[in-house]
Amino acid sequence: MSVPKRFEGLIDSDGLRVRLDALVTEGVDGGNPAVRSKVLAVLKEVRLASRDKVQALLLADRRGVRCAERLSFVQDALIRAIYDFAVRHVYPVVNASSAERMAVTAVGGYGRATLAPGSDIDLLFLLPYKQTPWGESVVEYILYMLWDLGLKVGHATRNVEECVRLSRSDLTIRTAILEARFIWGDRPLFDDLALRFDRDVVQGTGRDYIAAKLAERDERHKRQGMSRYLVEPNIKEGKGGLRDLQTLFWIAKYFYRVKDTADLIGAGVFSKPEYQRFQRCDDFLWGIRCHMHFATGRAEERLSFDLQREIAARLGYVEKAGLRAVERFMKHYFLVAKDVGDLTLIFCSALEEEHVKQTPALNRFLDRFTRRRRRKAQGEGTPFILDHARINVAGPDVFSRDPVNLIRIFHEADRADVDFHPDALRLMTRSLRLIDDDVRNDAVANALFLDIVASRNDPERVLRRMNETGVLGRFVPDFGRIVAMMQFNMYHHYTVDEHHLRSIGELAAVEKGRLAEEIPLASELIHGIQNRRVLYVALFLHDVGKGRMEDHSLLGGKIARKLGPRFGLTPAETETVAWLVENHLVMSTVAQGRDLNDRRTIETFAEIVQSPERLRLLHCLTVADIRAVGPGVFNGWKGQLLRTLYYETEPYLAGGHSQVTRDQRVAAAKRELTDSLEGWSETEKKAYVERHYAPYWLRVDLPRKIEHATFIRQATRDRKLLATSVIPHVFEGVTEITVLADDHPRLLSAIAGACAVAGANIVDAQIYTTTDGLALDTIFVGREFADDHDEQRRGQRVSALIEKTLTGAERLPEQVERKIAGRARLKAFQIPTDVIVNNAWSDRFTVIEVSGLDRPGLLYDLTREISNLNLNIASAHIATFGERAVDVFYVTDLFGHKVDSRPRERTIHEHLMRAFDGVAQDPGRGDGRRLTA
Repeated sequence: MSVPKRFEGLIDSDGLRVRLDALVTEGVDGGNPAVRSKVLAVLKEVRLASRDKVQALLLADRRGVRCAERLSFVQDALIRAIYDFAVRHVYPVVNASSAERMAVTAVGGYGRATLAPGSDIDLLFLLPYKQTPWGESVVEYILYMLWDLGLKVGHATRNVEECVRLSRSDLTIRTAILEARFIWGDRPLFDDLALRFDRDVVQGTGRDYIAAKLAERDERHKRQGMSRYLVEPNIKEGKGGLRDLQTLFWIAKYFYRVKDTADLIGAGVFSKPEYQRFQRCDDFLWGIRCHMHFATGRAEERLSFDLQREIAARLGYVEKAGLRAVERFMKHYFLVAKDVGDLTLIFCSALEEEHVKQTPALNRFLDRFTRRRRRKAQGEGTPFILDHARINVAGPDVFSRDPVNLIRIFHEADRADVDFHPDALRLMTRSLRLIDDDVRNDAVANALFLDIVASRNDPERVLRRMNETGVLGRFVPDFGRIVAMMQFNMYHHYTVDEHHLRSIGELAAVEKGRLAEEIPLASELIHGIQNRRVLYVALFLHDVGKGRMEDHSLLGGKIARKLGPRFGLTPAETETVAWLVENHLVMSTVAQGRDLNDRRTIETFAEIVQSPERLRLLHCLTVADIRAVGPGVFNGWKGQLLRTLYYETEPYLAGGHSQVTRDQRVAAAKRELTDSLEGWSETEKKAYVERHYAPYWLRVDLPRKIEHATFIRQATRDRKLLATSVIPHVFEGVTEITVLADDHPRLLSAIAGACAVAGANIVDAQIYTTTDGLALDTIFVGREFADDHDEQRRGQRVSALIEKTLTGAERLPEQVERKIAGRARLKAFQIPTDVIVNNAWSDRFTVIEVSGLDRPGLLYDLTREISNLNLNIASAHIATFGERAVDVFYVTDLFGHKVDSRPRERTIHEHLMRAFDGVAQDPGRGDGRRLTA
């Protein structure tokens, strides 16, 4: 059997047979267990050597499809050798009957003669009639040999009639046999199956098969995530992955009756450049998949963060133009995924045309009549027509005649609220070169584009189509630079351009009132904004500066100042857009990382915002931005923090903060509480209000003050020096746990350690000391259960562990170490640790901001080290952005003063840097020690 040149040197099939035959000596047959062991050893040796050669060739030539073909070729050779050995030496037949025939057939992916290193081996053992003892024995021998080689084998044993019958009723079996490929055995038997399958199954069922496979594809996309721009994509099953290309080929082979994808050119489905794009996509995706399997030693299909760096290195990517090697690799991947989407669109367009050709004559006449009526209704000479309720071009020269039509068609689709015909989308992708500087600077084109961005209909849908066709990136080149750009972190779930489009969709949903229950303030504020289009343009541009050396917010502001006049914005509008882009992260940062009850926080934020209108704009933009990061990133607690920041800042911008002195506000807060306490005597009220210092009265809202008063009163009556309370909050998505205990510098550290052991994620903490020496600490932990009763029980378990820890019933360090033992930090990410000690962010406290790579037990280690440094924590604000932790502590020394000594600040910095990395300073010895396992 001749070997194609591309497979030369991979495996010596003839030599393998000779080696196996030599194992059978006179008097010892092939079924002997000792012989079988030797056969298996030879097969393992040859298989491993061949796989090593295939991997070396892949690293050298980076040909993904060729690698998959080489692996398939090696597997074919092994199966043929096993089959031949079985029928010659183990179960030989001297005079075979017509029933003792068999064709070993590859089906499924293996049937396409492509195989990934960890793929299943799908086999069909084809028989002429029913199973015979000989056939059963041979199949069993082959399967056990393959299993002993460590292969995963999917298999079926059927005769031709069974294959035909099952194919009619089962789509999976039909698709598997559609790709059936003869490997070895009785060739006429396989040819009979191919003939019967085409005649009795395929003919006349093309449309039903297409509908079923496209429905199957849609369901698969739902399972994997509807976006092809997920930052940890599934190479095989995800949208834009290999399975999408394979679905196209299945349909093509079934409907157009082609043997190879190259035949789709002759069928008029793909042009030659489009077919070449199909090949490039297939080769690139196969290369990634093969590298992933080789790197992990298993059938890994999800391109996780842990793998992305290694695959980028294997494929030869290097850092360039401000993008890391892994980011350049992933951008290439997402561009390929986008090409897969384009090819799907082109293919579906061809299918639709084929469907129209097969429409009965009367229906075709009515369709042409309807088109003429629609064309006339829109005016003679119009560049666009409605075609089956979708916008289409009136002729092939629509864009070449007037390139502004490349923008106008999207504006028209938005105005009429219709989708796009595949033919129009296909012509757009072929006309991108027409978008030059003349089109980009055309006043009409920019006015149309501005209408699209700020549309009251569905701007996300139209902008997404603009992006998919490539028009958006050509018309706004700065946006084109972020197309398919991946951010190598766990926080952002999508590429930068996908995040932009989703944020526009989120803002439109807010404006239409669809999210009023989830985000009530933004849903109210957006209707009071004076100029809504600056908000939409700012959101369209907010991350456009990413992927370059300069800070993306500042660079984005420069880009906004350049594009604003081009889009037709006034100078004032342009400046507002630029300000929003430059400051689009500020409100989120302040809300999640600063004490919102600290007057200085509000003053500093208000100085940045400067006007109530900008505050409204920034709040709406921030909400849309966070919600578009990914599922579950925006939650009730973040929404509450943003609302609190807004409500605290809005009166300040109106001059409200300067009207009342601090003492007057404390007195007013005391009166407000005493007026609200029902069933309390005047003596009780007077005694209670004296138990709190001024910061408590200024920082805690009235409902929580009432809860605290009731809680402390009951604990006092019960003579309890240690008490806890649990209150779940549904809307905010957190559970509030309040601890009343003797004041102690290590109290928060103990609470944090108990929460770490209990698996409760602290998102915020407020610490108060009463005048009679008690600590009133409130922590907010992320909610775990939807049902309040379940969450209440969970909160009580956490609070019980806190109480055991504080009474000494639980040894915390050992508990924490056991909890996090073996849980290593994410090795895929490299984030430098940073510690900032700042005295300007608060009038009364020193603010410590610690950021770096998150890990289990981090908050416990940090709070314990802060206690070792003899600092009191007044409040803690815990934020996690994917793999990055940002923890902020408001502290004083033991006398309640700021830390204003430079040497002391340096000491804090050094100790917390070590604590962040899991090594703290022993205050008794002064040497380094491990804090956690």
